[in-house]
Amino acid sequence: MKTEVIKKRIAILGGGPSGLFMYKRLVESGKTNFEIDIYERKSTLGAGMPYSQEGANDEHVTNISDNETPGIVTSVSEWILTVPATILERFKIDTANFTEYKVLPRLLFGYYLADQFKLLEQKADEAGITTRIHYQSNVVDISYNEEGKEVWVETSTARDKFDYVVICTGHNWPVRFEGKVKGYYDAPYPPSKLLLKLNHTVAIKGSSLTAIDAIRTLARENGTFLKDENGNISFQNHSESPDFKIIMHSRSGMLPAVRFHLEDSHLKNSSLLTEEEIGIHRKNNDGFLSLDFVFQKNFKETFRDKDPNFYDRIKDLSIEDFVTEMMELRERLEPFQLLKAEYIQAEKSIKREQSVYWKEMLAVLSFAMNHPAKYLSAEDMQRLQKVLMPLISIVIAFVPQKSCTELLALHHAGVLDIIPVGDDSNVEPQTEGGIVYHFSDQDQNPMSVYYETFVDCVGQPHLSYTDFPFKSLLSQKSVSPARIRFKSNEVGHLAFSQGNSAIEKDGEGSYFLSVSGIAINDNFQIIDQYGAYNENLYIMAVPYIGGYNPDYSGLDFCEAASLHILNSMGGLE
Repeated sequence: MKTEVIKKRIAILGGGPSGLFMYKRLVESGKTNFEIDIYERKSTLGAGMPYSQEGANDEHVTNISDNETPGIVTSVSEWILTVPATILERFKIDTANFTEYKVLPRLLFGYYLADQFKLLEQKADEAGITTRIHYQSNVVDISYNEEGKEVWVETSTARDKFDYVVICTGHNWPVRFEGKVKGYYDAPYPPSKLLLKLNHTVAIKGSSLTAIDAIRTLARENGTFLKDENGNISFQNHSESPDFKIIMHSRSGMLPAVRFHLEDSHLKNSSLLTEEEIGIHRKNNDGFLSLDFVFQKNFKETFRDKDPNFYDRIKDLSIEDFVTEMMELRERLEPFQLLKAEYIQAEKSIKREQSVYWKEMLAVLSFAMNHPAKYLSAEDMQRLQKVLMPLISIVIAFVPQKSCTELLALHHAGVLDIIPVGDDSNVEPQTEGGIVYHFSDQDQNPMSVYYETFVDCVGQPHLSYTDFPFKSLLSQKSVSPARIRFKSNEVGHLAFSQGNSAIEKDGEGSYFLSVSGIAINDNFQIIDQYGAYNENLYIMAVPYIGGYNPDYSGLDFCEAASLHILNSMGGLE
């Protein structure tokens, strides 16, 4: 008599890029002893927020090219040859001139990801793996049955149990004042809401890629970009928007750096510390990972052979000294003057296929440090947040060339400017509409400026433990707040005694720094309030794990995290 094989049931919550890479790992695992349910809030898979209408208009472009995209099923270069002519025309793509080094419009890249999902579905079907896709299905809650090791997923219409659940719910921008205060936008997404005819100055908070998205959309609605016979771009206000202008307010007072040619396009340098080396170091360092050790091994040492002159220049510098030196160079030049200089440097880099090596290695350092960051001491985590990350976030933004030419054209036309603001700056919403921006100018004089329209463009916020959306897991104590222990009790006690609300003391007298989001282990499994990890529940949703993963690098992060998760499932044995 045949006995029926009971297959494991796996749910992927969210069908964006994270869900896509998790699905790919499962389909290509070589195993078929499972079924997959994918819950997607929208009616399409693959694109998620960044590469769909929720995150992009036609003018928005990716900041990675085909050669920098982790492999899925087919490459972008192969796929582009199958795209209908009407879509190629819409996005002005000439396949004859297309190379693996070209960046794509974000919406077009979303179509690519959607098609990759379809190809993976076909592969699953051919392998005999059942895939059930629940479109327009919003997951409202998750609960865990400890006794049966079951995860229950609840939507507005059904409740079902699974052996494994991977949370891939993607970006989330909480709404605070939008819709209540006229002219106030909590985020520039979806960008369709910024199709506004405005004849006044708009305030933008931040100078990141998020801010550049908003600027490009607002500019198109209130003016025109013109190209002369030499290919130079200029901007002209529409006649009905003569007073339209944009002011960025940036803590660094700097613009992000320009995209250049990456030598190691997937940020996996062969000279990086291995997990074993990190383990040995932690064993000899009271369980902590030293930020100085990572900086030495994953950054400085890489220049010995590649760029000896740069190595000699930085070999004796501390992290603080290195950041000061790199920032000093940026602070010396006016932001748009620096943008122009970097644009020229990046053009040469791409044309010659030569990397700007120190910037590339800073990106590699950031990627390599992301996963083990939970093992830093609280002292080092504070250094990472306050000293190193501000430089990293500027340098590895990789602003696409086309965006640069438009920013320079807007500035040249007197339509775009940037104001440096300090940590003490704040935005005060006005009941009658608009905001007052309070900040100190460069001479430390207090300023209060009224703006009729304001767009918060600081990027994806790291959300707190209390923002975690699945309330049953909170009430069951199945998740816990992320926190990092102080190596020195004296330092922790001093910060605690000064009334720092982010510092906690436990029953054993140790001090901890609270960081954003929930606690997870190296396999992206949630950790409960008793310190135990959950064997059945994983999370890749970046807004809720930002404390332990301070820099998640897009598709590279999705590829790396999904491999950890599959391995943790025993490769499905």
